[in-house]
Amino acid sequence: MRKTLLAIATAVAGLGMVAATSLPALAVDTVVTFSITTAGLTISAPSTANLGSVTAGATSVSGQIGPVTVTDDRATLNGSWNATAISTDFTTGGGTGPETIGNINVTYSPGPATATTGQGTFTPGPGGIINVPRVAFTGTNLVGDNTATWNPTVTVTIPSAAVGGTYSGTVTHSVG
Repeated sequence: MRKTLLAIATAVAGLGMVAATSLPALAVDTVVTFSITTAGLTISAPSTANLGSVTAGATSVSGQIGPVTVTDDRATLNGSWNATAISTDFTTGGGTGPETIGNINVTYSPGPATATTGQGTFTPGPGGIINVPRVAFTGTNLVGDNTATWNPTVTVTIPSAAVGGTYSGTVTHSVG
């Protein structure tokens, strides 16, 4: 009787080894994927800003023009962007010579970031005369989505020959 139990135990143990190491008769793999869709790179700024009034003989007028925001929804790895600013001439009336303040008299100072989101380095540009595109702000070493907001100051130097009136010009922000 002992030999029979030993034989049965050995047979059962042997079957256990086979069951533990054999693969199923049918197996199938499923490759699972998903996508993260990206948007783009945009910039927003106020549609209007008023620098206020100065009296005749003033040498300049200056003020903040409101928040400018770059929104980067490209979900990049080690990405970057550069925002720039440029100005048109400022004119009043018919825009004759004395009714025009050239964009060579317009300076831009981005100031520090007022808000940022995401991972990266956000740096204000050096500012300066915006008769040509100048760097307003940069984003570097970007990972994923991010935003940066600043409130720039625009200063218009008023030539002594400028006539009275309400002057308007356009400051254009771009990002790429």
